[in-house]
Parts: sequence; structure tokens; C-alpha cells
Amino acid sequence: MSFLEGSREHNGVTFNIKLLPLDNAVMAFFYEGEMKLGTLAFSMPFTGEGRVGKSSVLLGGKYLIASRSLSERLAAKYNKMSLVSFHSSLPETEAFRIYLSILEDRIRN
Repeated sequence: MSFLEGSREHNGVTFNIKLLPLDNAVMAFFYEGEMKLGTLAFSMPFTGEGRVGKSSVLLGGKYLIASRSLSERLAAKYNKMSLVSFHSSLPETEAFRIYLSILEDRIRN
């Protein structure tokens, strides 16, 4: 079991992701500096004709939209359930843009 990792420097702060693909799920941590637990979101992969995913925030309340969006993206990409931890000191939209860019670089293909 090994993590896929990515990072990016932005205004003197290092933004990191650690992605752990498992047999039946994928887990991801999005954080600044040292690894921290943040808002937790869980998603199931898309099902049926409407391609509607199911997701929920399990813990936290500061980054609801960003954590769910990243969790849904991972569930769709891997076609597995996903659990995402999202932690940042930046406003949600700015942090989301940075983390999404790092994630897309890591899972592209």
C-alpha cells in the first residue's frame, strides 16, 4: 500500500495531497504543511442512467462544497467509494482551485 503524492507552493505555503487507492475505495488527504485531518466527505460512485453520485460531509463544516466535490471526482475517476479530508487556511474557492490542480496532475491519464 503506497500513497500517490503531490504538492504545490503558493504564496510561501506548501499545499499537499496524499492519495491512497485501495481495492474497494480511495482515500485522499488535502492539507497545508504537515498532514492534518480536515472536513471529511464520503462519496459513492455514479450509478444508473442519471449518473448521479451520492456524497455527504461526515465531519466538519468549513469546506463543505470543496470536500464533497473532490470526493465525488475521485469516486467517479476510480469508480469506487471515496473518503476525502480537506484542510486549508485559505478561502474555500482559492484552496479548492489549488488542490484540484494538484489532483488533476496526479490522476491524469
